[in-house]
Amino acid sequence: MDYRSLGRTGVQVSALCLGCMNFGGKTLEAESMDMIDHALDTGVNFLDTANVYSRGRSEEVVGKALKRNGQRDRIVLATKVHGRMDDDDILAAGNNRRHIIQQCEASLRRLQTDYIDLYQIHRPQSHTPIDETLRALDDLIRAGKVRYVGTSTFPAWEVMESLWVSKELGLNRFISEQPPYHLLDRSIERELIPLAQTYGLAILPWSPLARGFLSGKYQRGQDIPGDSRFASDIATNNTPFVERTHQHFSDLAYGVLETVEALAAEKGCTPSQVALAWCINQPGVTSPIIGPRTMAHLEDNLGALDVTITDEDRARLDAVAAPEQAIVPYYTGKMIDFKPPQHRW
Repeated sequence: MDYRSLGRTGVQVSALCLGCMNFGGKTLEAESMDMIDHALDTGVNFLDTANVYSRGRSEEVVGKALKRNGQRDRIVLATKVHGRMDDDDILAAGNNRRHIIQQCEASLRRLQTDYIDLYQIHRPQSHTPIDETLRALDDLIRAGKVRYVGTSTFPAWEVMESLWVSKELGLNRFISEQPPYHLLDRSIERELIPLAQTYGLAILPWSPLARGFLSGKYQRGQDIPGDSRFASDIATNNTPFVERTHQHFSDLAYGVLETVEALAAEKGCTPSQVALAWCINQPGVTSPIIGPRTMAHLEDNLGALDVTITDEDRARLDAVAAPEQAIVPYYTGKMIDFKPPQHRW
C-alpha cells in the first residue's frame, strides 16, 4: 500500500480511502463490517463516512466494526456535518455553531470514539458566515474532539476565503477538500488543484468512477439497469441528478468509457481499475474515495493500486476527456448556493 501525507499535516493515509456511504443501508451490517476488516487487512487506514449517510446508520456500523476489530487508533477516521438529520426540525441542518457542535457529539456516540480525525463540512452554505463555522470547528479541535477539519464540494474561491479568515482570526484552518473528480469531470484542475498544491491541502476525490459509469457496466445503446443509482434517480425524479444522469449517457461520455475499456483490455484489468488508477496518480490527488457496495466491488477497487498509468495512457485519455471540458459538470448553481450574502463575515 502506498501512503501519502494528508495535506500539510504529515499524517500518512492510504492511497485509497474507503467510503462508507453504503454501509448500513444498501450494504447490510454484517457485510459492511467484513468489508471494513478486509480493507484494513490490505493496508487501507483511511475511512470516510458522514452523519447523513442513512441518517446515522453508516456511522453506527463503522463504529461497531472498529470496536470489534480493535483498530480505531490505527486508522484515520473522517466524517462530515451539514446535511439535514430530521425532516421535521428546521434546526437539524446547516453550518452554524449549534448544528456543528450538536452533530459532532452525536457522531462521536455513533462512532463509539472519543475523537474524529478529520471533521468535514459536507457542503458550503452562503447564508452562514464562514467565521462562525470556523470558530465552532476550532473549539472542537481545542476540546480534543476533532484533530483536523476539511471541506467537501467547496468551490476554490470559498476554500481560499476560509484560509484567509482562519489566518485573520487565528483559527485552525481546513487541511483538505473533498471534490467530485473523475474522467468525465476534470474541472477542479482549473483552480482547486493549483490552490491545494500551493496551500498544502489534501485532495480527496469522491465519485472517482463517475457514480459507477466508468466501471463498464453501462454500454452504448442499452437500457439503464433497473437496480442502478441512475435508474433510481430517474424513477424518483431526484433533481438535479436526473440532468446529470443524461449527461453521463452522452456520446462524449461513452467515448471516454470506450477508451478506458480499451486500455483495460490491453492491461488485463477492469475498466474501473483503469479509471481509479488514473485518479490515484493525478497531480495533487491524495486519496480517492471508493464507495463499494459489495465485497466484490471492494476487491476490484483495491486492484487499481497495481495498475500502472503511463504517459501514453494519459495522452490517450486526455484526447477524449479534455481537462478543459466537464462532460458531467458538478459545480453549478443548481447544486450549490454560490450567491454570497452581504457582510459575509
